[in-house]
Order: sequence, then structure tokens, then C-alpha cells
Amino acid sequence: MKVLVQRVKEASCSVDGEIISSIKEGLLILVGFTHSDTIEEVHYMAKKIANLRIFEDENHRMNKSILDMKYQILSISQFTLYGDARKGNRPSFIAAMKPQKAEHLYEQLSVILNTVYGIQTFNGVFGEMMDIQLINSGPVTIELEK
Repeated sequence: MKVLVQRVKEASCSVDGEIISSIKEGLLILVGFTHSDTIEEVHYMAKKIANLRIFEDENHRMNKSILDMKYQILSISQFTLYGDARKGNRPSFIAAMKPQKAEHLYEQLSVILNTVYGIQTFNGVFGEMMDIQLINSGPVTIELEK
């Protein structure tokens, strides 16, 4: 499982020109799964995301988590995180999990972030062509992998 975490001032997801999800300050997370991922990886990653200290405290040090700040998450499924372009110029996506299983784990990540950690989490539309807009804060971008 790979998650690209971006600290944002705002972010939104549009499908067919219509905004379907948006947040103000918080995290935009791009989420990808590989064949061996299970619900255990999802629980691990939810805990890591919830407790990742990438927001500034009163001394301008990255010392606060999204839990501390009470911000929101915009979660976007992103199978291309498992794109492999080491051979040739066209990426291979054979390391990405099949959509049916990946969709279930993707949905579970949001459920866990919402119910276990109390973080309001909004999703894109799994498998759809989405346009993502964001204003990156910092910029701060962290790659997490389990």
C-alpha cells in the first residue's frame, strides 16, 4: 500500500466538470494498493496518516497531526502509484491490485479514518476520471508505504 500525503490549504475533486468533494485545510491523500495488501495494511496506514505530525505548532515546527488540528481529508484512489516505468517509456501497472478488491480497501480506509480516528474524510469516485485541484501548503508532500 502506498499513500502520497499532501498538506493542503484546500483541495477538490471533480468528475465531468462537477465538484463532488472538497475540503479546506487538511490533507489530500492519493491511495494505491498492490496485490498483497489486506485490511491490516489499511489499519496501519490509517493510524500513520492520523498521527503524522506535518502541521506547524506555535513555534513553526511540524509537530501537530491532523487529529490535533481537526482538519479534513480528501482521499483519492490512485492505482498509478504502482506504475513501473523502469523498462521503456510506457508505465506498467501489473503491480496494482485488481479494481474490485482495491475499491473495498480504499473505502475501508475512509471508514477507519472517520470512525476510529474521527477525521472527516471525503472521497473521489473510484475508477472514474477525476480532476483534482489543490493549493499545496508548504509544500509538504510525504510518501508512505507499507
